[in-house]
Amino acid sequence: MTSTSASVAGESPTAVPPPQPSLWRRHSTALAFLGPALVMLVVWYVYPTIATVIRSLQSDQGSEFVWFDNYRRIFTDDVLVTAIKNNAIWVAVVPAAVTAFGLVFAVLTERIRWAVAFKFALFAPLAISLFAAGVIWRSTMYQKDPNIGALNHVIGVTKEAFSPAGVLSEAQPSTKDLKESKDGGISFARELRSGDTALLGLTAIPPDEIPSNAGQAADPEPVQSGIAGVVWRDFKPGGGKPGEVEQEEQGIPGVTVELRDQSGKEVQSATTATDGTFAFRSVGNGSYTVAIGAATFAQPFGGVSWLGPKLVTPAIIIAYLWTAAGFAMVVIASGLASLPRDVLEAARTDGASEFQVFRRVTVPLLAPVLLVVFVTQIIGVLKVFDIVLAIAPASTRNDATVLALEMWRKSFSGQNQFGVGAALAVFLFLLVIPILILNVRRFRRENA
Repeated sequence: MTSTSASVAGESPTAVPPPQPSLWRRHSTALAFLGPALVMLVVWYVYPTIATVIRSLQSDQGSEFVWFDNYRRIFTDDVLVTAIKNNAIWVAVVPAAVTAFGLVFAVLTERIRWAVAFKFALFAPLAISLFAAGVIWRSTMYQKDPNIGALNHVIGVTKEAFSPAGVLSEAQPSTKDLKESKDGGISFARELRSGDTALLGLTAIPPDEIPSNAGQAADPEPVQSGIAGVVWRDFKPGGGKPGEVEQEEQGIPGVTVELRDQSGKEVQSATTATDGTFAFRSVGNGSYTVAIGAATFAQPFGGVSWLGPKLVTPAIIIAYLWTAAGFAMVVIASGLASLPRDVLEAARTDGASEFQVFRRVTVPLLAPVLLVVFVTQIIGVLKVFDIVLAIAPASTRNDATVLALEMWRKSFSGQNQFGVGAALAVFLFLLVIPILILNVRRFRRENA
């Protein structure tokens, strides 16, 4: 009994391994969390992508496979070729411009007073959609009428300061005694000598162009050793005789009249009085002509057609920069705040100027952040859509169109070209894939 008990006591019982959970049990918790996301991924991304690729190989009605005919139409249709060109312009200009503006603004916010207000003003456009931004720029900035469009108003005010509009912009000669000169003015057809008078009657003058201080027109009195005349509105309510100064006809003050010799050279100039009269004194012997200078008929600034065929794409790009510069500034400013200040101070201590510090130290250290902004903007401009739709008028929409807008127009604007629309969607997807791959590789290198 003793030996037996000892032997039993010396032996260790065999350990029984716990039962292993099934594969389903091991991954059920993870699947419970990932399942809804995977379902949504398949329903909203995988299936639509596959269905769009298949649809791009079918006819517009979806009744037969046409294979790559829809893709061939992308590169042969004039409007779609224009869209490709415009997208190339967007990719070439916008990402670099947004990154550059963001960098400059981020650096400036560190050096100016009221930096918070400056950041707020630049970041505020991000609070509204691109479509709303487009409506703002089209309705307030790009209107051709200088009285409505802000840009044209500024240009008009500047132009008026150096080249003001004439007193009369639409006037025409009232008789055959006057003729239009080559420089845009109106001249008296007859040659004049000392003691003669000139009657310069004008018509087709809108009432609002008559100066407020205009009085009753007066017949000019001959001037000894000079030439006199009158410039008046040759129109009388109820009728009148052209070429004669009559009651109820107004003189036109402020008109510049020139006296020219036989060679056409200006000898003297005069400005009409409130009754339209003028006089040239101390005129020598010989024959002269009298003319109203072209400046009197200079047209007022009519505005730049920002949304015309030639400028509509640059105009939309400017509006987009207004919305995107704030985002770039905030991202770059966050990277700028994390830079080692001792490196910057060391560069300044070594004698580097502020521009050299910016170019040789700040920019290289910010290269990863600048790359993020640049790549993000490339993806953004490839799918730009709503701001083009909001700004470009129907008359020039084909000149400003881009691929994303054409994808919508072909499929959902009544054209019912669903095959081409699907092909455009796939084409855009293929353009974005290389950028995504580069972005993923960059993230892996940074996290390695």
